[in-house]
Amino acid sequence: MADESVRTTVVQEGPPIWVVLVMVLLGVVALAGLWTGWKGLSYAQDSRQGLSRDIQMMKQGYATDLESLQQRLAQTEKANADLAGDFSAVTKRLRITQGELKKAHDETQQVRDEENQQLAAMGTQVKDQLATKATTDDVKAVSGEVSGVRTDLDSTKKDLQMARSEMGTLIAKNHDDIETLRRLGERDYIEFTLEGKGKSQKVGDITVELRSADPKRNQCNIALVVDDKRTEKRNRTVNEPIFVYAHGARQPMEVVINQVEKNKVAGYLSVPRVKQQATSSSSGG
Repeated sequence: MADESVRTTVVQEGPPIWVVLVMVLLGVVALAGLWTGWKGLSYAQDSRQGLSRDIQMMKQGYATDLESLQQRLAQTEKANADLAGDFSAVTKRLRITQGELKKAHDETQQVRDEENQQLAAMGTQVKDQLATKATTDDVKAVSGEVSGVRTDLDSTKKDLQMARSEMGTLIAKNHDDIETLRRLGERDYIEFTLEGKGKSQKVGDITVELRSADPKRNQCNIALVVDDKRTEKRNRTVNEPIFVYAHGARQPMEVVINQVEKNKVAGYLSVPRVKQQATSSSSGG
């Protein structure tokens, strides 16, 4: 009975306190590590998004710069093309001018050759006449004829010394030159004088109006009315021909200013004879 009354009591002891503290500390450290990792991940995501924005902005900037550069390149290419076209036009014009000069030189040489032939023929004729007619009157007559021919030839040589326009016509610089050209009979010449700014004058088939005059530079601005069409010619220098085409005309008329003074200019209009003959024929028909 006594043994039955003895009861065995089992006491279960818990873990030591330091173990609990260690576990709590490890939990806190784990939580701190998780929080730090989450913050790092969030910062990395923000950095990546910021970097993506920066890259996108750089791409947009590069695209804008590239487009601007392409536009500038296109403008440069266009400017180069325009410059090449201008250079080609100038080269072509220079070739035409050289051809006109060569043509004028050839014409001058041809006239000189004709002069020499005329002089040789005249000398032969004079010798023949002197051989057959020994009288003083005949000799004087022949000498006078030779002198007249030489005078005409000297006048022709003087004509050849005048400047020529782009169309090959001789340019008169004063009244004496105009009279010389009138004697050639190839064109008609009408002289005119304009006094006062805005003054106009009917010259042949056209109207000439003085817009302004600059005596220091020998330049003037004039307006021409041809077939009821008005055209202004600016900064025209002295003895510079201005070509004017009338309706239906094959050859141009020429306006040349020989003298520029204050509010005054003087010059002439050159009209081809072919035009007048064509006009007469059409009016007669």
